[in-house]
Amino acid sequence: MRLPDSAHTSRPWRIHELAPDFRLEDVWALPTPGGPDDLPLLIGGFALGDPSRSSSNAARLLWVLRWKLGGVFGWDDPDSGVGSRVPSLRQRLPADLSERPGPDFDSLPFQSLYMIGDEFAAEIANRTVHGIMHIGWVPDGNDGYRGQMAVLVKPNGLYGRAYMAAIKPFRHLLVYPAMLRQIGRQWRERRPETSSTRPRDVIDL
Repeated sequence: MRLPDSAHTSRPWRIHELAPDFRLEDVWALPTPGGPDDLPLLIGGFALGDPSRSSSNAARLLWVLRWKLGGVFGWDDPDSGVGSRVPSLRQRLPADLSERPGPDFDSLPFQSLYMIGDEFAAEIANRTVHGIMHIGWVPDGNDGYRGQMAVLVKPNGLYGRAYMAAIKPFRHLLVYPAMLRQIGRQWRERRPETSSTRPRDVIDL
């Protein structure tokens, strides 16, 4: 479910101080009900995930098409990413966050920035945009907790803004709904009834 911007901006996330020059693009509630300490389970699943194997044919096709177009137009060339076209946001991290990096990603082109008790952030960059995926772990209003994902972006000039505008309908109508359904389904299948008895690195979203 898409949420209003205030669901992200009203919370005292550390990302606010680190990325004031990034624009909040979307906020989504994740269908991942759990306990107060379940954020590592969720992030471990993201790190192991591969959208090219999505159960949604439409989302999988869009992902493959995006990478093919990226190859044609050079969006993802090595000199367009983090550390090349843009410096990594890790350079902005205070000591307490730089000492707490999150997991490495197997398939997704993200680089973890930090993970603390209720908050995780990772960055991505290409020729069109420098982006942040922010995952918070928030009370769900029913004595439990769930994930909340925010997407923050810094488009690369007019070209980047045009790209973000062009893909927005596809993200909202196809990509995110399919992704949320898959996250919810796999969370229900994999999450133990009591998270305290489950190893933190084995959930696979």
